[in-house]
Amino acid sequence: MLCRFFVLLSGFCSSLFALSPNIILIVGDDVGYGDLSCYGNKEVMTPHLDGIAASGTRFRSGYVMAPVCGPSRAAILSGRYPAHILPYVGNPSHGATMGLPQDHPLISNYLHEAGYRTAALGKWHLGEGLGFEPQARGFDTFFGFLSGMHDYFQAEDNEWGPIMRGRKRGELTDYLTFALADEAAAIIRKPAEKPFFIYLAFNATHTPLQVPDEYLRKTAQLSPPSRQKNMAMMLALDAAVGRVMNAVRESGKEEQTLVLFVSDNGAALIKGSSENGGSNSPLRGSKTQCWEGGIRVPFMAQWKSRWPAGRVIDDPICTLDLLPTLLAVANITPPDTQKFDGLNLLPWLDGKAEKPKGEPLCFKMSGTNFAIRDGDLKFVRVGPDSGLFNVRTDPNETTDLSQKRPIITRQLQAKWQQWDKLSAIKIAPTKS
Repeated sequence: MLCRFFVLLSGFCSSLFALSPNIILIVGDDVGYGDLSCYGNKEVMTPHLDGIAASGTRFRSGYVMAPVCGPSRAAILSGRYPAHILPYVGNPSHGATMGLPQDHPLISNYLHEAGYRTAALGKWHLGEGLGFEPQARGFDTFFGFLSGMHDYFQAEDNEWGPIMRGRKRGELTDYLTFALADEAAAIIRKPAEKPFFIYLAFNATHTPLQVPDEYLRKTAQLSPPSRQKNMAMMLALDAAVGRVMNAVRESGKEEQTLVLFVSDNGAALIKGSSENGGSNSPLRGSKTQCWEGGIRVPFMAQWKSRWPAGRVIDDPICTLDLLPTLLAVANITPPDTQKFDGLNLLPWLDGKAEKPKGEPLCFKMSGTNFAIRDGDLKFVRVGPDSGLFNVRTDPNETTDLSQKRPIITRQLQAKWQQWDKLSAIKIAPTKS
């Protein structure tokens, strides 16, 4: 069924190339809400990432759908809740045969069949086995690694696997963050009639904390050492984004290119979460947790020919919205039978309609680590701690409203439980 649809889609959309913009979706790894200067970081400046926000839209309430890497990326690319489509919880171990099931098409599938040149660069983490790799999921080319982390200087990582070019082992001749940016820049500069979609999934600033000395010297004043290294890696990541944006400008494609940046989850701050020395300030919590610090992330978009510069939006959006919105951007109409959990936000972002009212946003790591946001109110439980918070006025979740508003607290818990019934797997509740 899907194959027949994509054949029809390809024929229908081939005449729309001239109307379809290039798309660059940049994903940071464990970049915290407080790690970019446009989100309040005073320790270092991130001018290239800030430039995307300044030339476009910065979302102050941008959410990912899981506080860990793999499930979050599944939602980014599929437009589906990870808890509803993944046959596993959290991140599968390196070498596991599990992955994102093929019966859930990705944005790359749609764009590839519509005639886009598609490239996946960097961290994959959606399955390492045959049939799960990027080139089996709608990407023409792949340069990066299939597992959850990688050495930044060596192509062969004895613990996490090799750098890959396509389905073969690849070389690494530069710091990995820069190598990924240069791969993207080469695609951008290549003359072609077809538009491109680049999924540029950096592994910075995930551990291991490795960075060229020239960047480490720039953060020598910071402490502890983990923060010094993290901010040095942040500077290198920002410089890499600068290389990509320079290629967009120098190739004359900036006006017709939509650029998005999002982190896959918050900074890792607690033991067992691959602590990376990042900052989620002023938000509470860490990667692996459903507090705001684990799921609210830097999120921005630039489309110079269509959207105004310097826009800041407080209304919540989430990565589930990326796929339906990008399909609208690319003039692709999916079949009515195809289900997405997100919303097409293009009319709203174009200023032609009110923001559509969607279902509450739900998050799940386990039966004792979950959250639901409905409007401005969020109920969250992390282990023995829980509460109801107005996360628009209290984003750091300090004032628990559950005792003052017990009815809505129970209603939100009931809504989350109803949503949880649709999970692909069931997690037995644990006592706390």
